[in-house]
Order: sequence, then C-alpha cells, then structure tokens
Amino acid sequence: MRYTGTLLLFVMIFAGCRHAKKERMADAEILHQNQDLLTQIIIYDVFTPPVASRIYVYASLASYEAIRFDKKGMPSITDKLNRFDKMPEPEKGKEYNYTLAATKAFFHVARNIKVFSVDSLDAYENKVYGDFKESLDDSVYARSVAFGEEVAKRILVRAKTDGYALSRGKPKHLGSTNPGMWRPTPPDYLDGVEWCWNTMKSMTLDTCAQFLLPRPPVYSTDTNSFFMKQAIAVQHIGDSLTEEQKTIARYWDDNPFVIEHSGHMMFGNKKITPGGHWMGITAIAARQTNADPVKTAQSYALTAVALYDAFIVCWDEKYRSNIVRPVTVINEMRDKNWQPFLQTPPFPEYPSGHSAITAAAATVLTKLYGNRFAFQDTSDLRYIGMQRHFNSFHEAAAEASISRVYGGIHYRNSVDQGAIQGKKVGDLIVKKILE
Repeated sequence: MRYTGTLLLFVMIFAGCRHAKKERMADAEILHQNQDLLTQIIIYDVFTPPVASRIYVYASLASYEAIRFDKKGMPSITDKLNRFDKMPEPEKGKEYNYTLAATKAFFHVARNIKVFSVDSLDAYENKVYGDFKESLDDSVYARSVAFGEEVAKRILVRAKTDGYALSRGKPKHLGSTNPGMWRPTPPDYLDGVEWCWNTMKSMTLDTCAQFLLPRPPVYSTDTNSFFMKQAIAVQHIGDSLTEEQKTIARYWDDNPFVIEHSGHMMFGNKKITPGGHWMGITAIAARQTNADPVKTAQSYALTAVALYDAFIVCWDEKYRSNIVRPVTVINEMRDKNWQPFLQTPPFPEYPSGHSAITAAAATVLTKLYGNRFAFQDTSDLRYIGMQRHFNSFHEAAAEASISRVYGGIHYRNSVDQGAIQGKKVGDLIVKKILE
C-alpha cells in the first residue's frame, strides 16, 4: 500500500508538471511586440507612407476588434467606420484568450494585405503561438485562433474593396513643365508617389475633399510676391540652419527610402515611415501609463485611423494643387546649385504630409492620454540613434511640422495648412468614435 501510494503521488506530480501552464509575456506587451515587428517589416519592404498607413490601419483594427471582448463594454470601432461588415462575436459561455485571438487577427490581416517578408512573420508567429499553446487548454487555443481568423476575414472583405488594387494599375504621374507646377526633383527625379490615393475609401471621411484647404499662394516669379517670399525664406533658412534646427530636421525626416549618392555609387538608406514614428509614440504612451491590453489595442487602432484618413485628405490636395517644390524654384530662379538639407520626397508640395498626419495622430492621442502628456520619444532610436523629449503630443506634432521647413522641402504656409487639415481629421475621429 505504501508503494502504491507513492507511485500514485509520483504520477499525480508528473501529470501536474506536464500540464502546468507556462508563463507568457504580459498580454499588452505581446500587442506591442506585434506592432513592432510589423513596423520592422514595413521598413524592410520599403512601403510608401500612404501604403504603410493602410497596412497599419487594417491590422490594428483587426487586433482591437478581436481583443475588445476582454474588457466589458468596449464598443466596436469598425461599427462607426465607413463600409465595414459587422464583426463576429465570441460564443457566449465559451472561454477565449483574446490576446491570442487579437494576435491571430493582426497577422492574418498583415499577411494578406501587403506584406512580403513572410519569413520574419513565420519565425515570430511560430514562437508566439507556441507559447500560447503551452499555456492554454487545447480547446481554448483552437477557439481563440478561430475567432481571430474570423475577425481578420471580415476586415479583409473591406480591404479588398477599398480601391487599393485599382490604384496599382494607374499610369505614372510625371509632373508638369508648366510654371509653378510640380515636377520630379533632384537628385533622382522620381515620379509622383501614390498620386491617386484620394480614390481610397476612407475610414471616417464623407469625401476625400471634406477638409478642403484654401488655395495655395499664386505662383509668381516676382520677388515681392507672397509665393517668392516664401521660397526665398526657405532658401535663407536652409543657408543658416542652427545645429538644433538640423537635429530637428533629421529627427523627423522619416523618409522610408533615402537614396544616398557617393560619387558614382548609389545606395538606399531605409528609415521608419512618418506613420510608423507615430505608431511608436503610441506604444510609448501605452507603456508609460501601463495601459491594459484593450486600451493598448484601441490606441493603436485609432492612431492608425487618424494616419490613414489624414493621408487621404492630404494627398487629395497635393495632386489637386500640384505645387512646385522649393528646390525647383530656387534652382531655376535663384541658385542652380542650392540643395535642401533633406532629400525632397517625390510628390507635390502643398500641403505638408508630415504636418497633416502628425496633427491628426496627436489629436487622437491627446484625447486618449491627456493634453499634458510628457514623454521621451525613443521610437526612432534603433533606426537613427536619436531621441527627443516632448511635453505633449501636440508639441511633438508642431516640431515635426516645422522640421519640413528646416529641411528645405516645404514652404511655411504649407506646413501651417497641413497642420490645420490634420487637426480637423483628428477632431472628426474623436467626435465619431470617442465622444
């Protein structure tokens, strides 16, 4: 009897060890790691800023719609957006791990929307899913994965009909030689990026022209005209940049693929996109406040919506006005050898895209985390080795905006108007979803 009892005790201990639940990374941190990997893939695959915003928004919405049931009373975001089917809901009385469901939804969308580096996804997902499998009952694991896939499928229905596929078949935008009109800029003279982005289905806007800006200053070669005064101001600022202004310009450059020239050699320098920078700031805010997994997912989703819709209204105006860049005006009218501090991106000038998308994101984040949210922005540290401190999201957005003037790639009026437009987009999102 003593032997039998000892054997039984051993079997029970062995069985208990075998089925012990493995400790996993904190749920909110899993969501952060998911987003971080997506940012790295977007950088590696070199997506344009508008396209990157599309990847972020669908993946982030899928994550939120799957995890929101982990917190009672959290409403659907897609119910308040344009043209989404109703999202699935979990079976009542059944147990789920909603962080697993959110992770599955996030990566299922990322894989099917526009991501090429699947090898990186494979290795990461296998590790994450393996950790969940070791810590969950088989039925809970399978049920959670299936729920995440169902959410992703509903999100992808919308993504497949948002106009993106049609936009890929458009002819190139090569600019115009007419006075004052945009044309490709040095050093590489690339054609205009995403010139028909205004045909994309927005998330919250009634139309792409909902926040139509005042007409840009009339082009003129008269040195006393408002237009030329702006161009001359850009030249003068560029010729006398302080070290702080250079730092600010470099910090907010966020050009996803700068082509560097060294003699006869050319090489690409990959960086975070402007949207990726603000998704990184979102991560900082969530971590700094110890946001729970649902608020973390909500923060990513709403920031992504702000970025996506701001790109639509901004790009609509860019290609409507089709305004020439400062480098072109200064080279043709004042100094053929003048170069801006930053490489000019390949699309028309008015308004500033950085100004629009940062103001939109800052407005949403301010609603979520407060008007005086001080933070150390380390989102770009691993990519360019720089970090900066800000006392609010709007302070960061304002610096990002003026950085484009310091960089020599925008007129002052364009960054001011872009910020106004972005703020209106952010206010609309707050009104529709958070109030």
